[in-house]
Amino acid sequence: MRLLAFRDTTTDRSLGVSADGISFHPVAALAPDLPADIETLLGLDGVLDRLAGLLAAAGPGRSLADVTLLPFLDRSNAFWALALNFKTHIAETGLTTSLDYPHLFLRTAASYVGSGEPILAPPESVARAFDYEGELGVVIGKPGRHIPVDRALEHVAGYTIVNEGSVREYQMHNRQFGLGKNFEGSGSYGPWMVTADEFGDPTKHSIETRLNGIVRQRSGLDDLLVGVAETVAYLSQGYRLRPGDMIAMGTPGALPPAQDDIEGRDLSRQYGPFPTPGLVHMRPNDLVEVEISGLGILSNPVVSDQPPTYRAG
Repeated sequence: MRLLAFRDTTTDRSLGVSADGISFHPVAALAPDLPADIETLLGLDGVLDRLAGLLAAAGPGRSLADVTLLPFLDRSNAFWALALNFKTHIAETGLTTSLDYPHLFLRTAASYVGSGEPILAPPESVARAFDYEGELGVVIGKPGRHIPVDRALEHVAGYTIVNEGSVREYQMHNRQFGLGKNFEGSGSYGPWMVTADEFGDPTKHSIETRLNGIVRQRSGLDDLLVGVAETVAYLSQGYRLRPGDMIAMGTPGALPPAQDDIEGRDLSRQYGPFPTPGLVHMRPNDLVEVEISGLGILSNPVVSDQPPTYRAG
């Protein structure tokens, strides 16, 4: 089952459920007693099983093509992300990281948009190394603290797709990634959350990132350095995980460019700290797509952010 948020002519924001990613039913129509925000919804015992049963018994639904999909997390407590968590990405950067602990940082809700919404590329006078990072997103459903690794997946409600857009110049300004990972509208996630029971074992799936139709990243999710269960358990040692917390599990390295891939072979057009064959920065008028088997496709056009002039408010 897919859990999503949408906007149409009658509502600014509502939740929906879908079995096939083509049609859907509003949660309010299937179960009017349920809360309207996903964080509260996920915190209810047995709610996903209940919705799955109601969805299976429902008649024809509405077309997803008739509504606008939104980021399904409304007021998430935390957006965690992992750096250097794919072995291929570690190899291409030459950077080192701990083999025992996940390399974690935080993103803000303002740095993410939903599927189909424009990602904002910084003006070139601000930064030019604006990179896609296709990633698996893990959504917490059951709260917990000091969670054992062998019980960690019990706390996962489902999975989504993340494009963890990164502004490399600002990322390298100091030892903390900080602002380079949090530019306004620089990343995306969605188009929905697929429940954990339907997605199954993450290591059995694969990820692919395409820029203007050209595959730039491709990997099995079994290449993760630190797995989902280990990351969930580790985070819970520090604070109580809450429903709606999301974890982006890191990105694979660049796919080597084909012989005729002029753009992917032109390192003179790369402005980040680690020139890499096959890496192409995101720019206005691009289309970036991240596909994970079993989850679907996260697609976003890239547009230019506003000029760097002072604005109050």
